Amino acid sequence: MRVSLRWLRELVGAPAADSASAAADGLFGPEFRAEELAERLSIAGFEVEAIDDLSAQARGVVVGYVAERAPHPNADKLSVCQVEVGGDQRLQIVCGAANVRAGIHVPVALVGTTLPAVQLTIKPAELRGVASSGMICSLTELGLGDSSGGIAVLDDLLDEVPELGSPVGPSLGLDDTILELAITANRPDGLSMQGIAREVAALLGLETRFEAPPEAIDARPLPGTAETRRAIEEGGLFSLTALTGLAVTASPLWIQRRLQNAGVRPINSVVDITNLVMLETGQPLHAFDRDRLAKLAPAAGTPGPARPEADPAAVGLRHALEGERLTTLDGEERVLGPEALTVTYGDRPIALAGLMGGADEAVQEATTAIWLEAAVFAPQAVRRSARSVGLRTEASSRFEKGLPLEATLAASDRACQLLQQICGGQVESRWLHRREACESAPLHLRRDALHNLLGPVVVDGEADDLADERIEQTLAAIGCSLAAEPEGWVVRVPPSRAMDLRREVDLIEEVARLVGYDHFASHLPDPIEPGGLRPEQQAERRLRRGLCAAGLQEVCSYSLVNADPARLPLANPLLADYGHLRDTIHQELLEAARRNLQAGQAGFWAFEIGAVFNREGGQRELLVGVISGERRAERWSSSGKPRPPGYFEARGCLEQALAGLQIVTEDRVLSDHPLLHPGRASLVVVEGRPAGWFGQLHPEQAEQQDLPAATYVFQLEMAALVTAATRRNRWQPSFSPFPTVPASERDLALVVPTSTRAADLLQVMRKAGRPLLEQVELIDRYEGTQVGEGQCSQAFRLRYRDPRRTLTDADVEEAHSRIRQALERQLGVQLRS
Repeated sequence: MRVSLRWLRELVGAPAADSASAAADGLFGPEFRAEELAERLSIAGFEVEAIDDLSAQARGVVVGYVAERAPHPNADKLSVCQVEVGGDQRLQIVCGAANVRAGIHVPVALVGTTLPAVQLTIKPAELRGVASSGMICSLTELGLGDSSGGIAVLDDLLDEVPELGSPVGPSLGLDDTILELAITANRPDGLSMQGIAREVAALLGLETRFEAPPEAIDARPLPGTAETRRAIEEGGLFSLTALTGLAVTASPLWIQRRLQNAGVRPINSVVDITNLVMLETGQPLHAFDRDRLAKLAPAAGTPGPARPEADPAAVGLRHALEGERLTTLDGEERVLGPEALTVTYGDRPIALAGLMGGADEAVQEATTAIWLEAAVFAPQAVRRSARSVGLRTEASSRFEKGLPLEATLAASDRACQLLQQICGGQVESRWLHRREACESAPLHLRRDALHNLLGPVVVDGEADDLADERIEQTLAAIGCSLAAEPEGWVVRVPPSRAMDLRREVDLIEEVARLVGYDHFASHLPDPIEPGGLRPEQQAERRLRRGLCAAGLQEVCSYSLVNADPARLPLANPLLADYGHLRDTIHQELLEAARRNLQAGQAGFWAFEIGAVFNREGGQRELLVGVISGERRAERWSSSGKPRPPGYFEARGCLEQALAGLQIVTEDRVLSDHPLLHPGRASLVVVEGRPAGWFGQLHPEQAEQQDLPAATYVFQLEMAALVTAATRRNRWQPSFSPFPTVPASERDLALVVPTSTRAADLLQVMRKAGRPLLEQVELIDRYEGTQVGEGQCSQAFRLRYRDPRRTLTDADVEEAHSRIRQALERQLGVQLRS
């Protein structure tokens, strides 16, 4: 947004009876430095990207009068001019412009002047043997757009030419400074001069000085189809105002200056007025030539040739059909699709709603009657439409951020007022359709809540609560209306800020922002409470550290993926390839493993903790990891040959990471997972409930994805891990005294079916061996002819200890016998002789 300080000064001023604000008004007067205002705006949230001092473009350029003009003796296309520049000073200037002649006033760049627009410094010169001291300038050389190619003739440009020798800049609008503001999505009011004026008034303690709104124009219902009414109600409002008797000419110079300073090219008086009102109020408008519109297509439902008069009943609003074409005002023929929202006449597209009008009904010099469209279109519809045709305009940038319905007709009334004053038009009628308004509830701003959150301000070195008068003045400056109540105020937010100010804390933030954060005293919160991580956060951090210590590296993959029927689509994706939310994480990690291995890496050991989404919008947090290839720095121990980890080594890495959280897991056979090897996969159980899975990648999957056979994948539910890890802060270290008595060890060999899990045997032994059994572990597993077909031998080492006394053989034997009996009774095992 390009903001003109000259225009801004007309919109902001001090109350007549307020001396303090009058002083601030003086600061904002002609001598006010743009750098100071830019700093205040940046601190308040409107970042100033650049400051453009237009006066530099015409510094050293004065008003001159061509007293004589003679042809150059040595060049046919040059003229020798005698130019008066004030007093008795007369300069001889050689000029090559075809429109130079005696008796005209022109801008003259004196010797020593630098023209930034063309990067030229004027020096005394000799052109084809004739001396020249200065240069007669064109508008282009002064940084103003001009297509004529000749010098600027001030008699044609200005109503009153300044005296000779005076600076020409102020007369051409080059006494202004432009601030380039970056407007965030939550502040659409910043895309209007009135919105910026309210902001500046609040920052400097001033008041806005807007013109009184013109009298509202009566409206009658807009005829149209049910489809059109539905499309209008999605956005909120659509109106057409009919004007006749217009004389389309070049705009007055003051309008052209304001448009040019804002970066908008002047077209003609009607179009320029709609653009001016858009810059002033933030509401885009569009004018249709009614006579040309009536010739485009017959009115809706009317057979035969087009009616001589345009019919509002023929106006519609709908999405374009696939392959429909529209030539827009920029001369481009655009192929439309279903995402493009169009305004139609007789079901024929005549404009891209919220973006740009069509060329066939554009206002021209012969136009005498128009329809002035003022509407509010749904932001999402305008964004989709703009993306579908690859077009973004000043209008769409405003519609995309959202516009208040309450300001739309006021902007239309303002444009009608200017069209009457400048173009001589007359308002005939207005048609309107809008959805039913829903008045927002007022907000309650408590005085104590504001002071407790913001703290005191520093005034003359003393800290004190912000005065009520300053709070009221600040909120009133941005358009809020306040009513006092015992505990504070009842605040009604203006429509222009309804999207941003929705809660009490938003009003408090607004006061702090506009008063200035640097004005508030630094103080500690009361009461002071210690901060820290919640147990769930501590558990997640310990898990990350544990996985890294086990040799895995944390990665982060995109949560947006390509289309799939099982995935949740985004309503407004930026790219088609990233238009859905992911429902898995392991696929992204496997692709990353393939890329790393193909790039020459020896292995890929990585994990990610992230969210996945289902089709219904549900969300859950997962821990997913991939162990592929080897991860070591030496090969002397394997004679230079690669040695990828086996199943149990990979499973041990995960177990090592979970051990830091004191989480005990149990593995159960998993044979039906489509991603995993049916004989090398397990269901990971935490606290008796399945929490995820671990296994070797299925050989077919490994071949398809060009990964080594020794690739292992795991997936665990974070909710189950965090819940288990945070029970009674089980990872907190606790002291256990060192044993002072010896332990006694026994080995136990059991013959069991090959399907019997060691975990089941361990569980029975730990329970039956209490309280003397201190540790039990599997030390051997054997299958062969000596134990029979379908059987295997599992050997365990058991350690017994009583911390208070030395155990006797009888004590140990009693516990050992109890364990054997429990195994025989519960699992039917046989002791191996």
